Amino acid sequence: MNAKLETVSWLNPPAAYLHVPFCAHHCGYCDFAVTAGSDHLIDHYLDAIATELATLGAPRLVETIFIGGGTPTYPSVQQLDRLLTAVNRWLPLQDSGFRIRDSGARNPSFLNPGSRIPNPAPEFSIESTPDSLTDEKAAIFAAHGGTRVSIGVQSFRPESLAALDRRHTASQIPLAVEAVRKHGLHLSLDLIFAAPGSTLATWAADLDAAIAFAPDHISTYGLTYEKGTPLWKQRRTGLVTAVSEDDELAMYELAIDRLSAAGFEHYEVSNFARPGFRTRHNEHYWANNAYYGFGVGAARYVQGVRELNTRDTKAYIRKVLSGESPTFQTEQLEPRDRAFETVGTQLRRRSGINRSQFHEQTGFQLDALLGNHLTQLLSLGLLGDDGQSVCLTPRGLVVADGVIEELMKANDGSTKGNLVPPVVRQFSFDTPRGGE
Repeated sequence: MNAKLETVSWLNPPAAYLHVPFCAHHCGYCDFAVTAGSDHLIDHYLDAIATELATLGAPRLVETIFIGGGTPTYPSVQQLDRLLTAVNRWLPLQDSGFRIRDSGARNPSFLNPGSRIPNPAPEFSIESTPDSLTDEKAAIFAAHGGTRVSIGVQSFRPESLAALDRRHTASQIPLAVEAVRKHGLHLSLDLIFAAPGSTLATWAADLDAAIAFAPDHISTYGLTYEKGTPLWKQRRTGLVTAVSEDDELAMYELAIDRLSAAGFEHYEVSNFARPGFRTRHNEHYWANNAYYGFGVGAARYVQGVRELNTRDTKAYIRKVLSGESPTFQTEQLEPRDRAFETVGTQLRRRSGINRSQFHEQTGFQLDALLGNHLTQLLSLGLLGDDGQSVCLTPRGLVVADGVIEELMKANDGSTKGNLVPPVVRQFSFDTPRGGE
């Protein structure tokens, strides 16, 4: 094992995630840690998350911050200001010092130097919805150093919004976009395809509408029916009919073609960016870098230890404010498991897994680690190999989760398919994000 990597790379997470669970309404497809109709808890929650941040002991410099939910812009302007003040106190942003044409040594705190993003500026993102983002909230976010807003548009069609149980209207989208642009923030739009009743034509219209707003970034997610959600129950009882797998595949392929033609780089299974506008925060996840996590349901990955906070908002508040840990799950990853986890995260990137960087990061040779599982997927045309890197082919992209699960079976011959960290799974091909 490379001792330097073990003692340096995993000590200083370059990214931090904070979860704000509050929403005006709990959408029928959502199974994230969300709290609706509990506005009386917001101030208590802000006390708790500030207290959890204080457990850092001292401010920690990070390169990216992502505030997700829930709907982080649902609380009032004053409450949002409180949250951002606490974040700035404990998680000051730093310039990575990386430049596009810099051929010198990278910051050693990075686990995978080859995954660095062209834009060197710190990135501070927040999720929002069209009906919760006001001009004043966008201004407060920008004043606190915010750089990027991800709006959960999901669809521009009233029929699809109703099928998804969304409460915003298409007419509210331009106002939210205007607020983002007015305050100099980068714009990302989240879309969901394969909603009940949608067709290839309606999906094409959604893509065109999103492109027309000239966003810096677009994420597209196929709808899944998560067990226990209202939408899952409606499907089971026949109240809604899921789009066929063939149609869903066609929608995904259309997104790739349409967005690529519009000048977006398809850099990860579900993500498309204008040149220089990749989501740096998510790139840390996909590189399998360490990261901090705060708030209900948040995961963190520090010094090789994976921890997950309780998903119960009231329990989180009670535990943190009484001096208890909100963590309910802890996992110390062994080097081999960490290596397999790195396979699962890095393969989601269109650039795939660079062999030499993988060895430098994990201490394992990729081909020896994956053995026949890699060989078989290469022969099936689901993975490509240029001698330096292994990546998903166009065929492999549409079944990315299955390809990754198959590779996980190489871990001592087991069927461990759940090594991808919780936060990363939130950004998978079939899971919508952005102001749930």
